Amino acid sequence: MGKKVAVILSGCGVYDGSEIHECSAVLVHLSRAGAEVELYAPNKEQMHVVDHVKGQPTQEKRNVLVESARIARGNIKDLANLKASELDALIIPGGFGVAKNLSTWAVDGKDCTVTQAVEDAIKAFHTAKKPIGLCCISPVLAAKIIPGCELTVGHDSECEKWPYAKTADAMKELGCKHVNKHVDEVHVDAKNKLVTTSAFMCNAPIHEIFDGIGKMVTDVLKLA
Repeated sequence: MGKKVAVILSGCGVYDGSEIHECSAVLVHLSRAGAEVELYAPNKEQMHVVDHVKGQPTQEKRNVLVESARIARGNIKDLANLKASELDALIIPGGFGVAKNLSTWAVDGKDCTVTQAVEDAIKAFHTAKKPIGLCCISPVLAAKIIPGCELTVGHDSECEKWPYAKTADAMKELGCKHVNKHVDEVHVDAKNKLVTTSAFMCNAPIHEIFDGIGKMVTDVLKLA
């Protein structure tokens, strides 16, 4: 039997939800490994809705669970119903929805709060010593919830290739150890069973991001 893996989504679209290519990569790699996937999202209103052509917020209102269902092809559950005891691992793809709908990181940075259902899920898997895979911006959730953990969001020196590198500094301020890794690499915190990779925190070709996420999925399943 394949491992049962929960994947938490945060909407649909990089600027106000889950990064769709990252979600697809996670699901493809899990499928190839024979894992059974259950998709979840919080049933709440998005922080805001962004016009992805203009890159600007609109007056429209959307629901995180309803939007995430687009990626899940309709097969998704309310995050309030997630039971870590029935699952082997947790993975959270990136996208600004992590910083807007799963937490307030986009507004408050290291002083953010994490949506209660998301915090409960991460704590449940961590307490049960079940692995958690996080990519792109989603490692900030673990930085906030699991003191002293080891993570990567890529590099900690900002440049054209690493435009979001200051995120690493904020994670360090929370007491975490940040480990510089290339986009096609992962960092494994064996003590906390956390596997992280940078994905679109890096300006890299999409196939390199796909490969890095593949290594994250592989290591999560090894720990499960």
